[in-house]
Amino acid sequence: MAVVVALAFVFLVMFPVPSPVRALSSNYYDHTCPHLESIVTSAVKKAMSNDKTVPAALLRMHFHDCFIRGCDASVLLNSKGKNKAEKDGPPNISLHAFYVIDEAKKALETSCPGVVSCADILALAARDAVFLSGGPTWDVPKGRKDGRISLATETRQLPAPTFNISQLQLNFAQRGLTIEDLVALSGGHTLGFSHCSSFQNRIHKFNATVDVDPTMQPSFAAKLRSVCPAHNKAKNAGSPLDSSNLVFDNAYYKLLLQGKSIFSSDQALLTTPKTKALVSKFASSQEAFEKAFVTSMIKMSSLGGGQEIRLDCRVVR
Repeated sequence: MAVVVALAFVFLVMFPVPSPVRALSSNYYDHTCPHLESIVTSAVKKAMSNDKTVPAALLRMHFHDCFIRGCDASVLLNSKGKNKAEKDGPPNISLHAFYVIDEAKKALETSCPGVVSCADILALAARDAVFLSGGPTWDVPKGRKDGRISLATETRQLPAPTFNISQLQLNFAQRGLTIEDLVALSGGHTLGFSHCSSFQNRIHKFNATVDVDPTMQPSFAAKLRSVCPAHNKAKNAGSPLDSSNLVFDNAYYKLLLQGKSIFSSDQALLTTPKTKALVSKFASSQEAFEKAFVTSMIKMSSLGGGQEIRLDCRVVR
């Protein structure tokens, strides 16, 4: 989920909203591709050894895939001709580490050709990204199919970093996800980095009377302003999403309670009694956070809508 852009809600009713896939099973490939999980884990580990940002990238990629047409690997498809695919939509321009899925798919096509969907590979890679960063692990239900449609225009459906709590709740509810899921999945921001553009609204010209969001801790806001000046020209300038952004932990929630969150959508979690209580619960107990995160991840990653098994994750046959 990490860095995303604004969405006009009118589009939510125009685009297909994913619903859960019924046929998923943890042992779906036990007989047809028994080495699936070790092959995917190996690809993720190899990539992580060369690039510490891979886990955050894979987790974010999975979120962005599932929130548009369900978890159907449509985010992996390349643009073709005049059709701009999801990966080239504004919120997805900064997605990276697609090669990790490609490498896993290549190995799987050697081991068990034509069997494993790209959507399942991405779901497993996201789980491994969390576990290999010090977070929990879980049995990933499998049996997703890959989609054939990928449209950049549909990335307007992604929840934006500028959203307030009402917008967030509606966006998640459209996908059958609850307030508990919203707060738990927001904890995915424990991994990753944001460019200045996604939180500029909080540190410059916040409203007509103040320049900086008054809910931000002053020295934290000053630090962000120094990294991201009003007319920032540095393409890669930005901030980690929490103080331990390579480790999957509950620091995100602790910092949120201290006024040190990055996005408006993070701060929004403190604006209702129910969401604030969940933030406090997860800040005080990593165990409670991990349990809720796993439950919500399984729920979100069960949204589906694909029809086939792609042989090349980036191309529809």
